[in-house]
Amino acid sequence: MSRAEEADGDLVARLLDGEHRALARAITKIENRSRGYRELVSALHPHTGGADVVGITGSPGAGKSTLVDKLARTYRDAGLTVGVIGVDPSSPFTGGAVLGDRIRMASNVGDMDVFFRSMSARGTLGGLSTATTDAVRALDAFGKDKVLVETVGAGQNEVDVVRTADTVAVLVQPGSGDDVQMLKAGILEIGDVFVVNKADMDGADRTVSELEEMIHLRENPRANLDAGHHGVAEPGDTQAGTDAEAAADEEDGDGWTPTVVETVATSGEGVDAFAEALSAHREYLESSGALVEKTRTRHAEEIRQLLRADAAAVLERELDRRGGIDALAEAVSERETDPYAVADEIVEPLRECVEGDG
Repeated sequence: MSRAEEADGDLVARLLDGEHRALARAITKIENRSRGYRELVSALHPHTGGADVVGITGSPGAGKSTLVDKLARTYRDAGLTVGVIGVDPSSPFTGGAVLGDRIRMASNVGDMDVFFRSMSARGTLGGLSTATTDAVRALDAFGKDKVLVETVGAGQNEVDVVRTADTVAVLVQPGSGDDVQMLKAGILEIGDVFVVNKADMDGADRTVSELEEMIHLRENPRANLDAGHHGVAEPGDTQAGTDAEAAADEEDGDGWTPTVVETVATSGEGVDAFAEALSAHREYLESSGALVEKTRTRHAEEIRQLLRADAAAVLERELDRRGGIDALAEAVSERETDPYAVADEIVEPLRECVEGDG
């Protein structure tokens, strides 16, 4: 065993023993993709599975950071340990987190059982990178009860948060028609809990009503269609039957219907109700068996993502060995070959390696 391997083994042991400095060093190694980070994550993986991971997203200015701060305080008051990852926009110069220095956990300063880390989105759609997923794994292995992932809030691309979180909360500002339009465009599909923050502002009631209507239509897309005259079921009306089945499903508790809560993060109003809504979704996941399926799906997607990244790196090296992409593009431009032929030639060694003779 090399000295580096021994050092990493010591790092893992100290992390699992509850040393926050070791946790910080491990996440730094993960974020920087330093040598041996994959082995480090592999060593931590058997110790994961105990944390409740909550993703919190929404447009900039919705008050995510303040709400995360107050939510962490609520969990601490309940005796739970908390890990927070704040995914910030990447610096175009260094790749690091532009807002990494900001103090966003004012209510939890000095509390060693709230571990906060700001990480760079590294240009990944949705503000989440593989490094963030691995950092969540480190916090989970460390033994944090709750892991909160606050994303940059880049609109529909935030769906990537689903791959990391068990429960997704989407924040919306009152009276922000653009936010509601954004939700209609697709982010509505990922929310398990919707939060109208800054609920003391004008327009909060209307925003709540719009969200509840959108959720109702999502759960029952035909709800706004006519079912007979003035909604009265006619004999043989198949639509009425469909609506009745949907209603029966809701009564039986089949599936999860997203909830809408109102908060004023600056004062802490509504934060307890928010925590209760998150807890209710967690209980649903566990009791229904959906958590097991969701975890399996997440791991399957992670494997695919890693395979794509690793295969791409192998193919890039093969491109370089053949003179680089520019030379190949020039050959295509000169009609000496074509893009499909080039792709086949580059992939062939990898295909032979994988498929073998059989």
